[in-house]
Amino acid sequence: MRDVVAVIVTYNRKKLLERCIECVLAQEKVQCDLIIVDNASTDGTHELIEMAYGSRPELIYMNTGANLGCTGGFQAGVREAVNRGYSYVWMLDDDTLPEPDALERLITADRELQGDWGFLVSAAYWTDGSICMMNRPKTTIFCHVKEKSYHKHLKKVVMGTFVSLLVRTNVIRDVGLPIGEYFIWTDDYEYTGRISAKYPCYMVPDSKVIHAMKEHRRADFAKDDAARLGRYRYLYRNDVHCYRRYGMQGWCYILLKDFYTVFHILLHSDGHKLEKIKVVWQGAMEGLRFHPKIEMLENYQEKGQRKNI
Repeated sequence: MRDVVAVIVTYNRKKLLERCIECVLAQEKVQCDLIIVDNASTDGTHELIEMAYGSRPELIYMNTGANLGCTGGFQAGVREAVNRGYSYVWMLDDDTLPEPDALERLITADRELQGDWGFLVSAAYWTDGSICMMNRPKTTIFCHVKEKSYHKHLKKVVMGTFVSLLVRTNVIRDVGLPIGEYFIWTDDYEYTGRISAKYPCYMVPDSKVIHAMKEHRRADFAKDDAARLGRYRYLYRNDVHCYRRYGMQGWCYILLKDFYTVFHILLHSDGHKLEKIKVVWQGAMEGLRFHPKIEMLENYQEKGQRKNI
């Protein structure tokens, strides 16, 4: 057992997952164990893991038995990682392709900061080498990291995404697990914002990953397919729960974002405008009544010596 474990959540994307696993196994200088959290995939993911990696003792496979969403998957995987006694948890999307030194750069930052941090997030790029718009960390609830900061050594941030996020186990025990009830969307901002409220947190530009998402854009409700309408309810519900704890600034963010979304739908949606506006409204109203419980883990005294990394 190593000090670091990568937690990768997947659902019916075995080809992307295999690329992600290979990149994690190819990490140089600093290696890690892996926990693969499978949200009950039906595309042969389990068979792939058994055939390709069944003999790898550093790889742990978990099947949740149902699609818990990315957040439910991370909640289960991070819980497992902490209970197994790892010191660091490296959270990764299944379409993340870390560079060979991505983990080493995160651990180097840990040593430079002497452990005084809550989370470290990698710099994410798209497949064409441009900065991934979906994964720019936030310096405030309104502002994302500027392009020039991608050339710095460290950049203090308050929110990041699960595309490549390193968290210390003692921090997880202090702030709790990701909220599984979020299912999808805003889960990473909620969790990292919860951490940065108590600890300094940083983007590590030297730690680079490729986010091999199909399209290089943020979620666009106005232009998305009508078949996906229901999924967006989670986004607007979770936004309200996440940002309302920031007081007046948070409420301003919610109102501005939702009014912009409605305006954007009216101008640019090809159809189903009223249905989409209704989803925004219903999601926001549901967010006012949404009070999920944060799962906390018991504190413990780590036994024995930590392994060197």
